[in-house]
Parts: sequence; structure tokens; C-alpha cells
Amino acid sequence: MADFIVSEIVDGDTVRPTGYNTPERGEPGYEQAKQKLKDLVLGKTVDIKSAKVVDEWGRLVADVYYNGKNLADYFPE
Repeated sequence: MADFIVSEIVDGDTVRPTGYNTPERGEPGYEQAKQKLKDLVLGKTVDIKSAKVVDEWGRLVADVYYNGKNLADYFPE
């Protein structure tokens, strides 16, 4: 679809890849997920493919790739 530079990370699922979810603010693991996403993609180029429907919080869900790898694969369960 298109390449984008990530300019801000609001929370752990600011960049919302398909099949990926993180703890919400105040839940255990929230800060760790946010920091991991910052370390991985902040200021870097990601490729957005297969944009899906907007989820219940108004976010676009898509297949997001960084360095040719699906971003969700960087965050195992």
C-alpha cells in the first residue's frame, strides 16, 4: 500500500497490526509494550498493507511491516 515514517508512539498499539493487541493504559505490561514499540519503529519507515476496517476505538487496522517482517511477529504472545 504505502510507506510511512512513524512520528509518534501514543501507546503499545499506536501502530496497530492485524492480530496484535497490547495492554491498555493502567494494565500490567502497558509501559513495556509502549517502550518496545518506540524502540522498534519510532522515527523509522514502516510499510502499511491490506488496511482493514477501523476498530471499535477508531483505529485503522492493517498489516504493518518493518524491515520486510510483519510487525506483529516482533511481539510474540
